[in-house]
Amino acid sequence: FVHDGDESRVPVPSLPGVDRLSISQLVADAGEARDLGIPLIAIFPVVDPSLKTEEAEEAYNPDNLVCRAVSAVKEAHPDLGVMCDVALDPFTSHGHDGLLRDNYIVNDETLDVLCKQSLVQARAGCDVIAPSDMMDGRVGAIRGALDGDNYTHVRIMAYAAKYASALYGPFRDAVGSAP
Repeated sequence: FVHDGDESRVPVPSLPGVDRLSISQLVADAGEARDLGIPLIAIFPVVDPSLKTEEAEEAYNPDNLVCRAVSAVKEAHPDLGVMCDVALDPFTSHGHDGLLRDNYIVNDETLDVLCKQSLVQARAGCDVIAPSDMMDGRVGAIRGALDGDNYTHVRIMAYAAKYASALYGPFRDAVGSAP
């Protein structure tokens, strides 16, 4: 979990032993992981509440926290793989993974935003896109967007039924998306 603050480590109370890291601390810890033989890390952003909106525009801002974190890690450790979550819950003011219209999550409009989010992450250097949003058709739409922008080498790892995990609630606390 990466945050935009000055503190290098901020504990996540619902996940004992897990911290939110500043970008510089993430880069240092990523190097340690690489030195231990870990081939890939996953980066999850803790988005400042002032940047969260109904439409999740920050998700596809090329200078957002996750893109800056990916770029910093790849610059320092180009041989380390980076995986990014693709979902809107860290970026929406309502905390849902999809865009809301009249209290209903709209699938196709959400897919458009997920594709934009995937592209900015790929451009930042992400090696694996990991959609966790549960929208219908997301993998095909993202693959089409990545291929259409010449990111055929970027892999997709879709989550399956993450909501059944006992860690789902604490995870949402960690990224600050619990409604």
